[in-house]
Amino acid sequence: QGENLLYCLEAAPAQPALTQVTQCVTEGRTRGLATVPRLALDVMACEVLRVLQLTDTFLVPISYAVPRKSTQEFHEDLFPDCAGTLPATGAQAWWAGDNQQVGRVSLHPARRPTETFCSPLIAAAASTCLPDDGPVDTDRSVSTGEGSGYSSPSGSLASPSSAATSLSASTGPSSGFASSPSQKSLQSILGPSSRFRHAQGTVLHRDTHITNLRGLSLTTPGESDGFCANHQRVALPLLSAGGQIAVLELSKPGRLPDTAVPTIQNSVAVADLSWDPFDPRRLAVAGEDAKIRLWRVPEGGLQDTLQEPEAVLRGHTEKIYSIRFHPVAADILVSSSYDMTVRIWELGAGQEVLCLQGHTDQIFSLAWSPDGRKLATASKDGRLRLYEPRRSTQPQQEGPGPEGGRGARLVWVCGGDFLLVSGFDGRSERRILLYRAQALRDGPLSVLGLDVAPSTLLPFYDEDTSVVFLTGKGDTRVFLYEVTPEPPYFLECNSFTSSDPHKGFAFLRKTACDVREVEFA
Repeated sequence: QGENLLYCLEAAPAQPALTQVTQCVTEGRTRGLATVPRLALDVMACEVLRVLQLTDTFLVPISYAVPRKSTQEFHEDLFPDCAGTLPATGAQAWWAGDNQQVGRVSLHPARRPTETFCSPLIAAAASTCLPDDGPVDTDRSVSTGEGSGYSSPSGSLASPSSAATSLSASTGPSSGFASSPSQKSLQSILGPSSRFRHAQGTVLHRDTHITNLRGLSLTTPGESDGFCANHQRVALPLLSAGGQIAVLELSKPGRLPDTAVPTIQNSVAVADLSWDPFDPRRLAVAGEDAKIRLWRVPEGGLQDTLQEPEAVLRGHTEKIYSIRFHPVAADILVSSSYDMTVRIWELGAGQEVLCLQGHTDQIFSLAWSPDGRKLATASKDGRLRLYEPRRSTQPQQEGPGPEGGRGARLVWVCGGDFLLVSGFDGRSERRILLYRAQALRDGPLSVLGLDVAPSTLLPFYDEDTSVVFLTGKGDTRVFLYEVTPEPPYFLECNSFTSSDPHKGFAFLRKTACDVREVEFA
C-alpha cells in the first residue's frame, strides 16, 4: 500500500523458489488490491490474470495477457480447470468431518457450466443478481450483459476492453473509474522490458573445451573469483602443496594429459589472482603470506615450471583478500587485506605508493571506476566507501551497504554513475542493490531479491549492453539483468542454467565474441 509498483512473480517448489516475471508501474499509488476470479477472465485473449487496483480516486483494472500467435483457439496449457462456485459441503457436514472439495470447472467457453457467477463488481445479468422476490431498484446504475453467467459481461469491469465506455456512460465522467490499461500498449501494462530479454546462453561445442582438469583448488576465499582469464590464457589455482597455479592456453583446447602439466610455484596458498589487462603475460598473485608476487609467462605458454617471480610486493601485515589492476593506467595495482587497509602499488618501481584508511572490518570487495579516478569498497561493517586516491587517503563518501556479514561484491555500472552491489539481507536472501555513486549516503535506489543460497553472487558487467551477469560458486544458474539509470532499474533477461555447479566464472574480452552470430558476451 502506498506504492506504484506491482510485482508479478512465479512461485515454484524448487529453487529458485521465486522468479520475477514482470513489473508494472501504475499511474497512482495503491491503496488496495483485489484479483478478479479466473472465471471472469477473457480466456480467448489469453488473459491469465486481472487485478483491480484501488487508488485515492480511481478503481483501475490491470490485465495480464500471455502473447500467443493465435487467439482464435483455447489454450489448454494456460487455463487448466479451476474451482467452481458451488459449495462442496455444508457447515454441519464439515464439522462432522466431511472433506469434499469444490468441484472444478472448465474455462473453455463452449464447456462452461450454466450457473451464473455474481459479484458486486463483476455483474453477470442484473436480474440474476437480484433476489427472486425483491423489487428492481430502477435508480441503481448496473450494466447488464447477455450470455452465460460465467462469461465476462460487456458492461462490467470484467471486460477491460469495454470498461471505460460502459462505465462512463452509466456513472458519468466524475465517477472515479479510470480508463482501462488494456487500451494502452502492452508495455504500459506489463512494464518496460529489456531488449536483451531473449538472450540465450549456449555452451559451445566440445571441441572448444579444455577437459581432464585435475586437482583444482576449491578453497580460494569468497572474495576471489576462483580463477582468471584473458584473451590468450587462463590461470587456475591447484590443490597441490606450494600454491601451484596451472596456466592453460585457450588456443590449445582439448583433453589435458594425465601426467602433471607445467605450473607456477607460488610457494604459498593463493588468495586471489589477476591478469594484467595491458600485458597478457603478466600474472599478479596474492598469497596468504601477505605478499603479492608478479609472474611472467613465456611467449607461447608454460613449457617448464616457473619458480622465481618477476617481483614480490611487501607491505600488508596480514592475509590479502583481493587484487585489481587499474583499468586505464599501466603498472598500477590495488589490494585489500585482513589488516583492513587498501594499498595501491606502482609496479614499475615495485613498491607501495599509497595506503587508504577508514575501514573498521573485513573488506569484501573493491572496484575501480571505469575512468580510473575513483575506487569503491564494500565492507563487513555494512558500509560502502568511495575513495579518490589522488586526492585523499580517507573516503570521500560513505553509505549503507548490504546487511549482515556473509559477503558482498560491487561493480560500477551505467558509465560509472552507479554502483551495483550484491549481498544478503537479514534472512540470508541474496539480492542486488543499485546506488547512485554521487549519493551513497542516500542508500540504494532499488533493491531486488533473487533467491536463498549460501554463496555470494559474483557480478560481471558488460558496459556495451549494460547487462549484468550474476552467479555464485556452487550455483548452476546465471542471472541476467539489463541495468538502466531510470526506474525500474533492473530489467530481467533470460537466465542460463548449466548442468554442473560453477567453481568459478570469468569473462573474455569482447574481441573474442563472434559478432556474426550476434554474440555479445
